Amino acid sequence: MKVVLGTGSLLSPLTGIGQYALQLADGLCRTPAVEPWFFYGQQVSRENPAVSKPWLSGWGRTGKVRTFVRKYVPNAYGLDRQRKQLVLNRLVRRERFDVYHEPNYLALDFDGPTVITVHDLSWIRYPETHPIERVRAMNRYFEPALRKASLLLTDSEFVGRELVEVFGIDPAMIRPILLGLDPMFRPRTATETAEVMHRLELEHGGYFLSVGTLEPRKNMQATVSAYSRLPASVRRRHPLVIAGMRGWRTSKLESLLEPLVASGELRMLGYLSREDLAMVTAGALTMVYPSVYEGFGLPPLESMGCGVAPIASNRSSLPEVVGDAGLQVDPDDADQLVLAMTRLAEDAGLRQSLSNAALERAQNFTWERCVSETVAAYGAARTVADRAATSRA
Repeated sequence: MKVVLGTGSLLSPLTGIGQYALQLADGLCRTPAVEPWFFYGQQVSRENPAVSKPWLSGWGRTGKVRTFVRKYVPNAYGLDRQRKQLVLNRLVRRERFDVYHEPNYLALDFDGPTVITVHDLSWIRYPETHPIERVRAMNRYFEPALRKASLLLTDSEFVGRELVEVFGIDPAMIRPILLGLDPMFRPRTATETAEVMHRLELEHGGYFLSVGTLEPRKNMQATVSAYSRLPASVRRRHPLVIAGMRGWRTSKLESLLEPLVASGELRMLGYLSREDLAMVTAGALTMVYPSVYEGFGLPPLESMGCGVAPIASNRSSLPEVVGDAGLQVDPDDADQLVLAMTRLAEDAGLRQSLSNAALERAQNFTWERCVSETVAAYGAARTVADRAATSRA
């Protein structure tokens, strides 16, 4: 089966969607029944991106230019989409593909079976947490592509229900396929993390960790506010560490960060390499992740894989991921978050029991299963497209 996979998300530092596309691409390269081609928008490659690592060179060449263009050029999203469509059209004329899979929402036009992965509907549910240009582009291009798709993949049952509720999609068109755990995220001893701990000036097992792009939906403001309310003795023993790129609409968050950074109680690590992130996650006391809306939530799963119990929101998809392997809190209830952080800081027995539960639950999430179910979905999409063609005839 010849598949063209959209991999534009691999041209910038990898966040959740980029990790998904990368793991999927790597898995397809390891699947004998599939011949994958990778479509980056400007170019096409047959090389496994897990080997070529396009984000290392692609961001330097095109990412900053793309950011500048989208900020200052009118209708930049539309112009960029037209350019990508022309490149895809040339590719399709040259090569015959059985399936086109867009793992990042906005599929282009393709005369054949099209699969789209929908990670969440956050720009609809929480438009105020996104840059206005992104909301406009999603509102303009997402639904037309959605209506043309042969099959829709979601990261969770929750997102499938969202598609039914918001767009009236037939549930038979939706396949929830849970994401997987990168084996890199596993328990580590203090000896194993020592080099990274020393370089980043951290202590193994001694800090609260928050991971994600700094943007409103991740609710890091609640994390920082709750941390500032912890007893001073707890803050002295356990700093708060934030790992992630700066995003958008962070002025309120930064006003909370400044005094804690100045006191040494908060450490801003910025964007970390995958290898360093695995070590920092394994060395944490707990992962704090009170996001108000998630289609899946990779950071809590990666924390669980390391045997580090997460504190996560009880909303959207996160209960599907965390289950009883962590503490679930109402992301709008500051007292719940403070209590959960205090409990995990002071109760070693609770940390151990949740760690055991986390390791056991994390075993259910594998990229091999995700890739296998996705390949099966490609076959189903071809069947759907064939039936639609027959009915039109």
